[in-house]
Amino acid sequence: MLTAIIDYESGNLHSAEKAFQHMALEVDAGDVVVTSDADVIAKADRLVLPGDGAFPACAAELRGHKGIYDAMVEAVEQKGRPFLGICVGMQLMATAGHEYEKTAGLNWVAGDVVKISPKDQTLKVPHMGWNNLIIDQQHALLDGVEDGQHVYFVHGYKFDVAKPEDRIAHVDYGGDITAIIGRDTMVGMQFHPEKSQHVGLRMIGNFLRWTP
Repeated sequence: MLTAIIDYESGNLHSAEKAFQHMALEVDAGDVVVTSDADVIAKADRLVLPGDGAFPACAAELRGHKGIYDAMVEAVEQKGRPFLGICVGMQLMATAGHEYEKTAGLNWVAGDVVKISPKDQTLKVPHMGWNNLIIDQQHALLDGVEDGQHVYFVHGYKFDVAKPEDRIAHVDYGGDITAIIGRDTMVGMQFHPEKSQHVGLRMIGNFLRWTP
């Protein structure tokens, strides 16, 4: 079994690599590699797409690496390989992002990425720090994770899902903010599981064992 963390030059992948390798060893899920090799991505059993920064820049970087982009899309859309998007990697799964300008996403989960506008004006944007998960529906990703446990966020934009059934969990930050999305063989986390201590590691392990 091989899990590929996709390197398309949009973020520091060191902490994610270490967390996934640690959990792969713990749950006997094979090898984890950080790669920009389209052939490795095409052969991988699972794919992870991280992302840090602005939606348009990350989308441009991903599409600019045509070999990586094509291999990823084929693996997910045609081969049904399990896929996990993290932070902006999750946002790229949307229909479109509205950061600075309207930018097309992968359109894997219907919805739009829009600026966070808390009802409580004392709440700062970006949404940064720990927040408690509110589970909307059960999913294999949440095995052993309880309602109310905390995960770590750093983001100024949020994913508004078009279909409630695609939202697995959310948090309250002056209004609902989608925390986890999922459809078919695809899941996404707005927070950083690699920075979310034992709860995040548990979800990483769950993903590595997931057989949708």
